[in-house]
Amino acid sequence: MNKRIWIIVLLLSTFLSGCWDVDEPERMLYVHGVGVDFKDGEYEVYTQIIDFSNTAKTEQPTNNPVQSEVGYAKGKTIDEAIFKLYHSIDQKVFWGFFTFIIFSEEALKDGRANPIIDNFLRYRETRYQIWMYGTNDPIKDLLLATPIINKSLILSKLGDPENSYEQESFIKPINFRELIIGLNEPNHEMAIPFISVNKNWETEQNETNTISLSGVGLLSPKEFKGYLPADKIRGLQWMTKETKRGEVTVQLDSNDSVEFTVVVDKLKLKVKPIVRKNDVKFDIAIKMNVTVSEFHGDLSSNEIRREVIKEVEKEIRGTYEEALNHNTDIYRLSEYLYRKEFKAWKKLQKDGKVELTEHSIQNIKVEIRKLKSQRKSSKETIEK
Repeated sequence: MNKRIWIIVLLLSTFLSGCWDVDEPERMLYVHGVGVDFKDGEYEVYTQIIDFSNTAKTEQPTNNPVQSEVGYAKGKTIDEAIFKLYHSIDQKVFWGFFTFIIFSEEALKDGRANPIIDNFLRYRETRYQIWMYGTNDPIKDLLLATPIINKSLILSKLGDPENSYEQESFIKPINFRELIIGLNEPNHEMAIPFISVNKNWETEQNETNTISLSGVGLLSPKEFKGYLPADKIRGLQWMTKETKRGEVTVQLDSNDSVEFTVVVDKLKLKVKPIVRKNDVKFDIAIKMNVTVSEFHGDLSSNEIRREVIKEVEKEIRGTYEEALNHNTDIYRLSEYLYRKEFKAWKKLQKDGKVELTEHSIQNIKVEIRKLKSQRKSSKETIEK
């Protein structure tokens, strides 16, 4: 009887599934980032392979100073270039840790970004949470840049942009999901972060190349509309609901010796479309808390409030007008009309966008709810 039971158990066990087709982690290579350029009618693909032994570490990686290697190949399509890369790769490549992609300006032009994004998202191992960047710098230099004090690459500004965004919300990081939604819905335009190589850091031995945000690229489904450097887009942070923290520095025109910097947080943004017949204007209301961080000179609290409000309004209008020069609705005002006054939007829109002029922003109301100095006095600590 027992022998019969054992025979039945053994026979049934042959139908059980096993893990025979599972790949061994130590026999795989892991893609962390990809760069795409377009030259002479061909796509150039750069792939950053990371050392997986460091991905779980929050401190400095192991004694091996090489955290990644960058491979390069080109082809008439993205897939052709990637398969050429496979020719020189020793192990099977896993794309499940693919975290960010960098586009050159040429790769963004003429709607080339669309098939590139579509290609990567169709692959079953990739996700919609891939961060997207543009650049004017050589892509290889960006992929070979290392985080400060040689932190693990998965904690870099490219791989983990939300961490540093909480401290300084200058340019909002954009992933594939947000990009697709933004391009598919009015106004069918997105501002994507542009990055560059920063050489302002160094160790005792040598200079260190790190990544820095340099501006934004203006993208639509059909074309790349242009690049705006960081000093031209300061107003964008005040028109972004996700902004956590920013700074405003003011120097009084009438007195060069009086200047100060404030830290802005708890930002609340409201945009209201005002429709009049065949025209639409927009009222912008912003509430914020302000903390005086650095101070040179002698100003009252009311004067600080007044100057901060004036500077924020100036930055908002300045960025708006710079983007208008590229025929871009950088604040997505058309979307506010689409969400709040659909009938008016349907009447006024053309290809999803409402025609905007430099006067389309009617009013900007900035309210400082709390002003803190971190000290009882708003005067300089040491009198001159």
